[in-house]
Amino acid sequence: VQLQASGGGLVQPGGSLRLSCAASGSIFSIADMGWYRQAPGKQRDLVAAITSGGGTNYADSVKGRFTISRDNAKNTVSLQMNSLKPEDTAVYYCKGTYFRRDYWGQGTQVTVSS
Repeated sequence: VQLQASGGGLVQPGGSLRLSCAASGSIFSIADMGWYRQAPGKQRDLVAAITSGGGTNYADSVKGRFTISRDNAKNTVSLQMNSLKPEDTAVYYCKGTYFRRDYWGQGTQVTVSS
């Protein structure tokens, strides 16, 4: 399984970005997927997750601002990020869990700054 994340960049506070993660293989629909982020000097934390059945959960800090979604036909999981804050600045990683094994994509940098 290979995961390819994209969509990061520089955005002003209050702006929006959409991250996407494309997965290889034909069994994407059974995977639980998630977005994590890691700021400099900090641990990697869960931002949002979506199960194979479509259930979602979010970190408290992003509730109401971020939305995770998946498109099983396209083998992608996306993270729509609105009302971005400077504290959202981090490297964002997607993770897929297939048969209890975790796979990570490469990170994509998100910088929120004026």
